[in-house]
Amino acid sequence: MPIIVNLDVMMAKRKMSLNELSEKVELTLSNLSILKTGKAKAIRFTTLESICNALECQPGDILEYKEDAKKTTNH
Repeated sequence: MPIIVNLDVMMAKRKMSLNELSEKVELTLSNLSILKTGKAKAIRFTTLESICNALECQPGDILEYKEDAKKTTNH
């Protein structure tokens, strides 16, 4: 998937554990773990807002788009 989740990077920069973030954003550890490992298929804007608020960052600090190399053709 071309969307990369950098939640672990921002958590490390803010020295925040998964448990602490879970409490601040009121999400289960399981759901945060799915997001952190990049296995999530979607994220609600309200959840993204809560995470950004807790980590004092922007959505672009957490989500990144990388073009899928398989779909790219060179002519």
